[in-house]
Amino acid sequence: MIRILNFSLHNQVSLLTFLVYLTFAIFIISWLIEPRRSINAVFFTAFVLSFALWCGKLLFSQKNTFLTWSFGLIVLGMFILIFILVIFSWAFFLWNAYFVWKYESHTLPNLLTLFSGIGLMLIWILIRLHVFKNVPDWVNILLSGIVVLAFYLLIIMYNFLINLTLYQFVPRHYKQDYLIVLGAGLVNGKKVSRLLGARIDRAIAFSYTQYDKGHPHPKFIMSGGKGSDEKVSEASAMRDYAINRGIAAEDILLEDRSKNTYENMLYSKEVAIKDFGSKKFHAKFFTNNYHLFRAGLYAKKAHLHANGVGAPTRLYYLPNAIIREFVGIFVMHKQRHFVIMGVITLIFVLLAILSGIGYIK
Repeated sequence: MIRILNFSLHNQVSLLTFLVYLTFAIFIISWLIEPRRSINAVFFTAFVLSFALWCGKLLFSQKNTFLTWSFGLIVLGMFILIFILVIFSWAFFLWNAYFVWKYESHTLPNLLTLFSGIGLMLIWILIRLHVFKNVPDWVNILLSGIVVLAFYLLIIMYNFLINLTLYQFVPRHYKQDYLIVLGAGLVNGKKVSRLLGARIDRAIAFSYTQYDKGHPHPKFIMSGGKGSDEKVSEASAMRDYAINRGIAAEDILLEDRSKNTYENMLYSKEVAIKDFGSKKFHAKFFTNNYHLFRAGLYAKKAHLHANGVGAPTRLYYLPNAIIREFVGIFVMHKQRHFVIMGVITLIFVLLAILSGIGYIK
């Protein structure tokens, strides 16, 4: 171990060592200052890649056959796994769609993995049948443009997944004045669903943990209005649920005007300011883990200085929910994405036209 350390400090890997420390410092400072920055995923990826290069250089420099082969096999195995997941992703989506169809309601948002699986399977079949083998050059150029657009979507999907994962680990800080629980649809228009109950239970557990650490119990803000198909407001049903689990009614405030996540944050902030008497309160919001990052972006948009805590979600439900969240964040930044995708499309359309008239080959 001492030999490896000395080598890393005084030989070829010293530059990589500096790069690892630098990328980690940039990432951790940026993430701690604002964990909802999209660029945090870029900084994190740079750190992981530099660390992987450092490990590879260090291991190969030791000229140890066992370590060299072990590292090589691990890297090869990762590439094979990624390749299989990409090629047969349609099978995973269809398999997941079966469980969502079996255990959840058959609403359009719950069918995203089904549609994704069918679409990917059709593309896979067309490629296997060599449908695109003997098409004109201009068509190949257009198909290449579609591939580039798909690659762009994969990049921003990857960025979203990294940020979503990192946001789960934001420090808790058990010194909160308010715990804001975001509402969700009610069962039969009046009953808290299992998904919504998980959010409330997570907030209750946070409250008890804060008290165990020597701080006062925070107040709860149940946030959710009354939908057109609901008999009571979500906030009211959530309050009853919390009271049945031992929370005192006087410790629960209601925000029953909101219709979406942004309004959850905006109106809950108003409730907290009115109750606290100023804007200098400390708060956490609670939602399901898959929804955490997008909710955090809405909190930032509403100028609510609060980060979130995620409640666990059943594993089979996550792929469908994460796709829905990705679409939601894509729409939040649709102007930027449509400009980039429009430029890419325009470039390939122009290239296809030039190819079609014989200007380029």
